[in-house]
Amino acid sequence: MKTIIVAGLLALAFPVAVQAQPTDTAAIAAQREAMAKLNWMHGTWRGPAVSQSPQGEHRVTQTERIGGFLDGTLTMMEGKGFNPDGSVGFNALGVVSYDAQAKSYWLTSWALGHGGKFPFRLTDTGYVWEIPAGPQTIRYTATLASGVWTEVGDYITAGQAPVRFFTMTLTRTGDTDWPAGGNVTKP
Repeated sequence: MKTIIVAGLLALAFPVAVQAQPTDTAAIAAQREAMAKLNWMHGTWRGPAVSQSPQGEHRVTQTERIGGFLDGTLTMMEGKGFNPDGSVGFNALGVVSYDAQAKSYWLTSWALGHGGKFPFRLTDTGYVWEIPAGPQTIRYTATLASGVWTEVGDYITAGQAPVRFFTMTLTRTGDTDWPAGGNVTKP
């Protein structure tokens, strides 16, 4: 009985302890500065995407809506691919964050019944992120050139040439206030 009471008191105290922490303004400033490097992505995008799987080739019209959240400290991405008949053939959600202490970016992603947190590295022309997959690594490489966002996915196996399984080529179609727009406001 004592264990249950102690556990209950700890559960009640935890939210208070989190609220009692002072705001880390330096970390927030570093996060905003780091995330500003991804502002090129903000908006809506559309274009063809092709993936290869054991079931064959899958073609969709890929759309992305991307925006900042938590006062510019996060970048949220929703990818939705439409089949030729208009049905949804792919849907994903990703959140890019910056760890000010570790000085590293992370992508937390959910798609196809899977999710995880993965290292995300900026490059001079875009970004790279990887998913460990047993003896292989799945590597996504994105570039922005002349207003076109190209992203490819490759299976990487040690000692072998990369095997391309995904390509998308998107052009920006407009602005969006997602995800911050339409939020609940004070009374």
